[in-house]
Amino acid sequence: MDTFSIANFLTLGVLVLLQAVLGFDNLLYIALEVKNAPPEKQRYVSNLGIAIAIVLRIILLFIIIEVIKYLQEPFWQPAWVGVFEGSFNFHSIIVLIGGAFITHTAIKEVWHILSLEENDEMGKQEKKPSLRKIIGMIVLMNIIFSFDSILSAMALTDVFWVMAVSIVIGGVLMMWLSGRVTRFLQKNRMFEVMGLFILFLVGIMLLTEGGHMAHISLFGNEVHPLTKTTFYFVIVFLLLVDIVQTRYKRKLSEIKSKRKSTENSEIL
Repeated sequence: MDTFSIANFLTLGVLVLLQAVLGFDNLLYIALEVKNAPPEKQRYVSNLGIAIAIVLRIILLFIIIEVIKYLQEPFWQPAWVGVFEGSFNFHSIIVLIGGAFITHTAIKEVWHILSLEENDEMGKQEKKPSLRKIIGMIVLMNIIFSFDSILSAMALTDVFWVMAVSIVIGGVLMMWLSGRVTRFLQKNRMFEVMGLFILFLVGIMLLTEGGHMAHISLFGNEVHPLTKTTFYFVIVFLLLVDIVQTRYKRKLSEIKSKRKSTENSEIL
């Protein structure tokens, strides 16, 4: 088959679309992580983190192609019958660690929002993570998130340049969108809270996916993965709830202001 055939270019288009769909949760994580950087450095931090991740993704793609069979081989099979059973491989361990970390990050950020100090001086003294740490976390989580897209790409084609170009295009799109998502969350702080809950769902999704890969069984109940369809349905539902709640608050505010103006006019 011709390396630069029309079929390969069509596959490239499908993979770019797939990168965009699978990259939503990654983009959200980047936006929430970048907000900890100084405003003038946010674009630089985001772009550098994604650029490094693109290079590492391509290297990772090459490595996975060569060692995929070893990643799927189980190396630990606990058998505490009736309580905890499983068959762990490197792929499932990576996904489980990523899910646990993202869940922890989301809970920590929600707790931080709930425990905000009213004293501005306390807020000023709060220690922010270094730029190096923020970039490192973006790169690390980008690699963890990349496993889905890389394995999906390998299922669609075995042409290396098609997979590599789709990763580069997906990364460029992420660079373009990350700044916009960050600015949107900064201007609409209520959506930041919703974003954290979506990130929490991403962590749960990865935990269930990793648990399914490892064939984990807890007290005789097998762990089943949270599907992407269910994940996106929950996101749409959260958005609808937020829209209805915002409109409801606006209506209550309008009614309250009308009553107040009516009372004032009656007094006069």
